Amino acid sequence: MAAENSSSVTEFILSGLTDQPGFQLPLFFLFLGFYVVTVVGNLGLITLIGLNSRLHIPMYFFLFNLSFIDFNFSGAIMPKMLMGFLSEKNSVSYAGCMTQLFFFCFFVFSESFILSAMAYDRYVAICKPLLYTVSMSPRVCLLLLSGVYGMGVFGAVAHTGNIVFLTFCADNLINHYMCDILPLLELSCNGSYINVLVVIIVVTIGIGVPIVAIFISYGFILSSILHISSREGRSKAFGTCSSHIIAVSLFFGSGAFMYLKPPSILPLDQGKVSSLFYTIVVPMFNPLIYSLRNKDVKLALKRTLGRIIFCWKKI
Repeated sequence: MAAENSSSVTEFILSGLTDQPGFQLPLFFLFLGFYVVTVVGNLGLITLIGLNSRLHIPMYFFLFNLSFIDFNFSGAIMPKMLMGFLSEKNSVSYAGCMTQLFFFCFFVFSESFILSAMAYDRYVAICKPLLYTVSMSPRVCLLLLSGVYGMGVFGAVAHTGNIVFLTFCADNLINHYMCDILPLLELSCNGSYINVLVVIIVVTIGIGVPIVAIFISYGFILSSILHISSREGRSKAFGTCSSHIIAVSLFFGSGAFMYLKPPSILPLDQGKVSSLFYTIVVPMFNPLIYSLRNKDVKLALKRTLGRIIFCWKKI
C-alpha cells in the first residue's frame, strides 16, 4: 500500500471544529441544515437550467457547471464532517485522506477557473455584444470548460502528489475538520521548504491567474459601462455582473486569506474558520445569490413551478 511505503501512519484523526462535547450535536444539526440547503439549491439550479430552453445560453451553461462543482465540492467535505460530530473517534484512513484531498483540490481549482470563465463571458456580453454569439459559440464554451476542469486536475495532482511523498510518523492528529494541505504539511516528519514552495506556486496559479483574468475582464467591463449614456443602461449592465462579483469576493477573499498568509500570521485554528467560508458557505450561497438576484432564473422557476402545479392538479 502507498500508506505503508511512504509513511508509518495508516490512519489520521481529524480534530474537527471543536473538542467541546457539548457543541457537537448543535453543530451537527447546524451543518446538516447547511448541507441540505447546499444540495437542494445546487441541484435545483442544475435542474432548472436543464429543463428551461431559454436558459440554454453561455451564461447559464457556466452557471450550470458552477452549481455542479459546488454540489460535488460540498459532497467531498460535508458528509465526513457531519460524521465527525457524531463519532467518538473521528478517524480517516490514509487512502481516504488522500482521496478527500485530491477532490478538495480539484473542485477548488475548478471553481476558481469557472469563475474566471464567467467573468470572460460577461466581458464579451457587455463589451462586444454584436460578436457574442460568435465569441461564445458552443465550441468556445466547451474549450473554456475543458480548461476549467484541466486546471482542476492540475491542482489536484500537484497538491496531492506533493503530500503523498511526505512521511508521517507517530503523530496522526490533523488540526482540521478535513484533510487540507497546510495541516498535513505541518504534521509531516520530513516536510521541507520545497514542499512549501510547491504549495505557494500552485496556490498562486490557482488563485492568482483567475483573479488577474477577472480583474482584466472587469476593467474592460467598467470602462464600457462608464461609456453608456443612459442611467438605465448602466444599471442593467451592473446588474448582470453583481451576482458574479459577490460570488468572486466570497470565494477568493476567504481562499486568499487562508493560503496566501504565513502560518505565523494566520494560525491553523483561525484558518479552520476561514476555510469554512469557501468549503461550506460559498457552495451554499452561490445558488441563492444567482437565483435571488437573477430575473431570468426567477422567471424560469415560476414557470417550472407553474407547470408542476398544473400537472399535479390534472392527476
